[in-house]
Amino acid sequence: MRRTTAALALGTAATMIATGCSAVSGGDDGTVTLNMVESLTNPTRTDLLDDLIADFEEQNPKIDVNLISPPTEQADQKLQQMLQSGTGVDVLEVRDITVGPWSTNGWLYDMKKDLKGWDGWQAMTENTVSAAEDSGGRTYYVPYGFYGLSLFYRTDLIEEAGFDKPPATWDELLEQASAVHDPGERRYGYAFRGAANANSNVTAVVGAYVADKIDPANAFKVKDGSTIFAAPEAQDAVETYFRLYEQASPDSSVSWGYPEMVEGFSNGSTAFLLQDPEVIAAVRESQAISEEQWSTAPLLTGPSGKTVQPLATAGWGVADAGEHKAEAVKLVKFLSQGEASLTFTKENSLVPTQKSAAEDEFYTSGPWATYVTMTEHPETYLNVTQPRGVAWWTEWEQKADADVQKVLLGKMTPKELLAEWDAYWTEKWAKEK
Repeated sequence: MRRTTAALALGTAATMIATGCSAVSGGDDGTVTLNMVESLTNPTRTDLLDDLIADFEEQNPKIDVNLISPPTEQADQKLQQMLQSGTGVDVLEVRDITVGPWSTNGWLYDMKKDLKGWDGWQAMTENTVSAAEDSGGRTYYVPYGFYGLSLFYRTDLIEEAGFDKPPATWDELLEQASAVHDPGERRYGYAFRGAANANSNVTAVVGAYVADKIDPANAFKVKDGSTIFAAPEAQDAVETYFRLYEQASPDSSVSWGYPEMVEGFSNGSTAFLLQDPEVIAAVRESQAISEEQWSTAPLLTGPSGKTVQPLATAGWGVADAGEHKAEAVKLVKFLSQGEASLTFTKENSLVPTQKSAAEDEFYTSGPWATYVTMTEHPETYLNVTQPRGVAWWTEWEQKADADVQKVLLGKMTPKELLAEWDAYWTEKWAKEK
C-alpha cells in the first residue's frame, strides 16, 4: 500500500478526530488496514520505518499499514488527541514518559496475554524484558531501544587545553570545560541544556552524587525512602552543575533544548555535550568536525567514583480502541525482533534490545564502545529506574524545567530548587499511600 505523507496523514487524522469517524479498517478482500503513528519523527527515520513496514506487508499480504508521522514537537499532543477520540490509531509509539498517563486514561492495550510464550523474549536483553512490563505486570509497549547518556567530547580541544584524556567526573568536566571556554574566539566549553527537558541533566548530576545511597528501583529516592533532592550531596551536585553554565557555556544556552545542544557540538563551537547515543549519527554527518576530532566517554561519576544510568526507553504499543488488535500485535512483534529490530537500533543509534548485538562489530568499536564499557562495569555505572511511569510525569517535567530556568535567570537559588523538588515528590508519594 502506498503510505500517506506526514502532512496528508495529519490532515486525515484531524478529520477523523473532528468528525468522530473511524479510518477505513478493512477491504472487501479481507485486507486489514492498520494506522501506525510515530512520535519521534525525522525524515530519515520515517523512510526507515517505511522500508520495515514494506517488509512486513510483503510477509503479511492481508495487512496494509498506514504510517502517520506528525512533526516531533506536536506528535505527543496529536497522539493524545487521537487516542482521546478513540479513532485513527492501531499501533503507536509509546515512551516511558507517556505510558503512565496514557495507560491511566485507558488508551493503551495490555499485550501481556498476546505475548505470552512469544519466542522474541528469548532473544532480548534482560533490560528489555524488564522494561516491557510495568509494576502491575502489564505490557503496554515492547521497547525498540534505549537512550543512555554518555559524554561527547572534542579530542582536539581538550588536548590543546592541556588534558590527555576526557573527564571522568563532574568536577573534571567543570575544570576541562572552563579551560576550553573562550567566548572571544566563539569557542565554548559545554553545550548546556537550559530549555526543554533541562531537568533531566540536573537529575543526572544529583544521581551521580548520591549514587552510593540511591534506590535502584526508584532513582528519585535514596534507600531510607526520602528524595534524592534532600540528600546533603545534592547541594554540591547542583552547585557544580550550574557553575557549568556560569563558567563554561554560551549565554544563549539558557534557551537550548535538544536541537540546539546537538547543533552546538556538531558545528564545532562547543567542546562537551551530554547526550543519548542517537546523537552519534547526527555528529557523524557534521561537515564542521571530522571523525578524528571527537569521541565519546562514559557517563560522569560523582565523588564516590560511581554514577547512575537511568535507561530511558520507548517502543511500540497498541491502542485499546483499535479494531484489529491481533494484526496490530503482529506488527509490534515484527518490529521488535530479529533483523528489523537490529536495523532500527543501528540506524537510529539506540542501545539495542537484542542479545546478539553484544557480538556485533557495529556496537563494539568507535563511539559505541563507551556503551559497552558502561555495560561491562555495572558496579560503577549503576542501572536504575526513574519513576517515569507516574501519571504526573508530564506535570513534573513542566514544573522542573521552569525551575531550572528560574535558577539560570537568577530568580531562584540551587538550594531553593532542591527544596522545591523535594517537597513536590514527597507530597506526590504521600498521596499515593
